[in-house]
Amino acid sequence: MRRRLLSASVALLLTLSIAAAQAAGSVWSGLVMATNAPEPTPIPAELNRFESTLKQLFGYNQYQVIGQSRNTLTKGEEDWRATSKYFALQVNSKPAASAAYRLNLQLFQQDKLLLETDADLSKKKPLVIRGPQVGQGQLVLLVVME
Repeated sequence: MRRRLLSASVALLLTLSIAAAQAAGSVWSGLVMATNAPEPTPIPAELNRFESTLKQLFGYNQYQVIGQSRNTLTKGEEDWRATSKYFALQVNSKPAASAAYRLNLQLFQQDKLLLETDADLSKKKPLVIRGPQVGQGQLVLLVVME
């Protein structure tokens, strides 16, 4: 009897551990400045897999990460912020039925709220959002499950 109870307990713990590992996810958030440069610098490693998408969507030849944050979501209800000198992207996450996470995104320029939106994030659907024009370039927001 004790042996069965012990086996059942171990099986339950393994199942819970596997479920928790599947629920946890790593998310990278970035503030990216897109510009045209006579001699563009190589694209940062964080953006390698998005290079063709970024160039096709925005038409710039240079992309620089000006602020970033990498977080592990364990409960799915975490909050984090990616910041640069002038901009900050506040992200609040919640688990969602139709996607991995439902995010509330707020873009600030210093203390001024520029944008607030909700979006679904999953491994198959990274978020690529056009931000405001900044000088001769464009701010781009990326949120990606790794």
